Amino acid sequence: MSSAPFAERRSVAPLELFFDLIFVFAIGQLAEHLHAELSWRGAAETAVMLVAVLSTWALTSFDATFLGVDRAGTRRLVLVVMGLGLFMNAQITAAFTDRPWAFAVPLVTILLLTDITAAVSAQTTILRQHYLRVTAWAVVSIPLWLIGAAVDQESRLVWWAAAAVVDMAGVWLTHPLPRNVLSSQHLVFDAEHMVERIRLFIILQLGETVLTLGTAISAAPIDAPTVVTGLGVFVALVCLCASYFSGGEDILSRHVSATADRLRPVRRAVSGQYSTLAGLVILAVGAELAISHPTGQGSIQLGLLLFGGPILYVLTQAWWYYISTRQAWSARLVACLVCAAAGVAACWLPPLASVLILDTILVVLVLVLKRVHRRILMTMATDDA
Repeated sequence: MSSAPFAERRSVAPLELFFDLIFVFAIGQLAEHLHAELSWRGAAETAVMLVAVLSTWALTSFDATFLGVDRAGTRRLVLVVMGLGLFMNAQITAAFTDRPWAFAVPLVTILLLTDITAAVSAQTTILRQHYLRVTAWAVVSIPLWLIGAAVDQESRLVWWAAAAVVDMAGVWLTHPLPRNVLSSQHLVFDAEHMVERIRLFIILQLGETVLTLGTAISAAPIDAPTVVTGLGVFVALVCLCASYFSGGEDILSRHVSATADRLRPVRRAVSGQYSTLAGLVILAVGAELAISHPTGQGSIQLGLLLFGGPILYVLTQAWWYYISTRQAWSARLVACLVCAAAGVAACWLPPLASVLILDTILVVLVLVLKRVHRRILMTMATDDA
């Protein structure tokens, strides 16, 4: 029986779902940037901006949950962040060329606005102290974002990468300071609300990836190889969706409701969104390459993108299930190892063949996970009884 305090359960508000749409818009922008700069530097630039996008989403989402999106002040905060986020995300493809300030200024404004608002208006002392620590971390990262916008393009990546590391580490570690850390075990927190936010956010991420896939199909010739490749990538996305939603979300919900520290598993799930989103962006670019030349030559780039994206996505799930429940992780890990081997083979195979191999791996994974999830849920139900 859990000893954690329970917050009043609130449904996800339409405004929160609207807010999420602003940030999944970034998937297409990030994929476009990576496709245009298909190099290790381009990948690093994409990763830095992805961290900025996810960190602002995470901070604002936690603010809305802690402060209560039903409060007028919280709704105003979310709306302002939406406007700033829309402008920031629209600059992703030019942030490392001629529009660094157009990306950095909305970003640092969001960081300051969300942190200070929560530090002032949080309803409990423990939350106000927590957001003062969050603000202290922002004081470190914000100058790095601004300096990066001011320097030349070659140096910008170094400054912004340092800023991204600070922001991501803060989210992962709950922004600790020496001898001053968040004690979340007895914190009143609407965990089920954030579980639902994560669920909907993943659906929206997958949906935006489908839109990117549709754009790639519309730009390619209409012939049998293109159609089969496009459908094949769509099947892969459906399988990635099913790998979580075929019982996996129920395991997450039950685990959160049964654990003593209700914030910890949710925080881990939010931290996992960085690699989940990265996996979808990488897969989207790999899909564009495969659809544009389905019968062409394989390449190292194609193998890394087409199989590396699903590996990141599935490996994140394996990590969460392992550290949280110690269950349902081994099948995911095996699938990642098989994908890694297939990614090597993709260097010599036509893209269409690689897509079909990916589909085979993911379909088998979903069938296995469906049985695994059902067994775990039955065990949980028995334990609850």
